[in-house]
Amino acid sequence: MHESKVKRVMAVKKKFFPLILLLLVVAILLILWPRFFGMEHNDARTIYGNVDIRTVNLSLRVGGRLASLAVEEGDGISAGQVLGRLDARPYENALAQAEADVEMQKAQLSLLEAGFRDEEIAQVRSEVQARRLALDYAEKFYQRQQALLPERAVSANDVDNARTARDSARSSLQAALEKLRMYEAGNRVQQIDAARAALMQAEAALEQSRLNLSDTVLISPADGVVLTRAVEPGTMLAPGSTVYVLSLTRPVWARAYVSGAGLHLAVPGAQVDVYIDGRPGKPYRGTIGFVSPSAEFTPKQVQTPELRPDLVYRLRILINDPDDALRQGMPITARLPG
Repeated sequence: MHESKVKRVMAVKKKFFPLILLLLVVAILLILWPRFFGMEHNDARTIYGNVDIRTVNLSLRVGGRLASLAVEEGDGISAGQVLGRLDARPYENALAQAEADVEMQKAQLSLLEAGFRDEEIAQVRSEVQARRLALDYAEKFYQRQQALLPERAVSANDVDNARTARDSARSSLQAALEKLRMYEAGNRVQQIDAARAALMQAEAALEQSRLNLSDTVLISPADGVVLTRAVEPGTMLAPGSTVYVLSLTRPVWARAYVSGAGLHLAVPGAQVDVYIDGRPGKPYRGTIGFVSPSAEFTPKQVQTPELRPDLVYRLRILINDPDDALRQGMPITARLPG
């Protein structure tokens, strides 16, 4: 009977030996896994965060009717690529008007700088000569009337009329002389300066019209992927309205948080290994670019092995070798040097 009992015990051990061996192997793997991949969760060198790919809201500086769009959501685009156009006809008309204004102001300035023509000056000189002769006649007539007054050949009223005519002729001559001096001297400096300023203003308006016309074309500022197509052709857009939301291909950053215990290891410029769940044994190489000088509580979106409400410091990691596997908001685990 003792022998039978021993056989039963041996049978039980033989039956459960593979299970015990499996549990032992699992226990060993759980102990060695973090060390093998360099990611011990309770080590201050291990930090957590999320991929933080930059996005850009693409818009037009001018408003108008959207005429066309060239790409769809999910399309990859390159820097300098044309993405859409506004109806440019109103801006083409404004440009033509601005060009005409510049030409008009140029002609006005040229006219003022050139002064009066010789024919115009000669005409004013003839007018001066005629006014001078009229004054001479009026002066002699007044003298004759005044000489006849003692003999009562004329009345005092006739003498007054002759004096008034002489004074009027003298004023007309003075006005003609002033006009001649103005024509000979040309236009005043202030008039020319005002015309030059008007030309500069018209040229500035022309340049703005050209800029407005060029702004009717939406051009990609960088390489990336279209996340959102916010409007459709035919929409009346206000200046600054979002047309596309673009996810930049480069650079790719990770926003991570380090505790006070590991803060001395987070040095700007230091190289770090960055892991994602999809490739635990193949880290990306990253460079620490910024470490916040102020502490904050661990954000809710950062997934850590245990809930740690301790104060942490935010840092940014530039991924040196990004690929399409990195997506916006993806959780990452990084390993600080040291």
